[in-house]
Amino acid sequence: MSRLWRDQIQVFFAPERVDLVRSSHGFKPVQAPKMVTRCERHLNAPIWEAPLLQLDQMVRGAAGTEMVITLSNHFIRYVTLPPQPEIATPDEVYTYATFRMREIYADRMNEWMLSVSAWSPDGGAVCAAIAGDLMARLEEMTQRYKIKLNNVESYLASAFDRWHPLFDHKQICFVLIETGRICIVFLVNGVWQGIRNQKILHDVESELLAALDQEAVLSGYKKTVESVYLFAPEHSGLVLPDDCGWRVVPIQTETITVPAHYPAIAVTDEEKAGA
Repeated sequence: MSRLWRDQIQVFFAPERVDLVRSSHGFKPVQAPKMVTRCERHLNAPIWEAPLLQLDQMVRGAAGTEMVITLSNHFIRYVTLPPQPEIATPDEVYTYATFRMREIYADRMNEWMLSVSAWSPDGGAVCAAIAGDLMARLEEMTQRYKIKLNNVESYLASAFDRWHPLFDHKQICFVLIETGRICIVFLVNGVWQGIRNQKILHDVESELLAALDQEAVLSGYKKTVESVYLFAPEHSGLVLPDDCGWRVVPIQTETITVPAHYPAIAVTDEEKAGA
């Protein structure tokens, strides 16, 4: 089958939900209604087991399609790779990324698969890691159903890359919030300064402000009032106090739209209990 005629499937894959959008290609492309399935974690199983079983059911009969999976940041671990002018080749970059991951996560990273963003000796990069078992299961599932798996990407990388052209490149503080998770990336003049991926324990607003202040201190670049690009579709009512030292810059989603498979509404405890 010609790739021009293959249906495209986009998936958002999180511990508590799976969002799936299927689009048909042809003379008149058509996007089917979005499918959203809630998940309840299985006791003594990896946090990705329940959504994987749900996705398995959702894609039966999807042979001949192509798929992109966007993974929740619950499944990802990140480290920054500070600039190193002497590092140039792909092998050197991968060795550096492995060293940085092991430095922070120790032997836990032995079973992870690493992915490194575009490397710059002057700007550094970011390394992301996911469980090797999860990747193997996703590949096995798509092969079994004769689906072409085009890409597995992190939610953070997907969102940041999508709206990066709209940012002020002198200094970027980008925050991505999903159910139960806050991610923050901080760049100055194209140099990766820090990345944070933390669980939300109680109150998203207070924990976000604390995380922003901590990252600003670590970077050493905090002004009196700092701008932050915020994308939090599952927390649409989130606002920051006027006197908190941070000013939210709305992302112009009219200019670059939100992908249809991104989560839009937070999963409530009641919904998960009824899944």
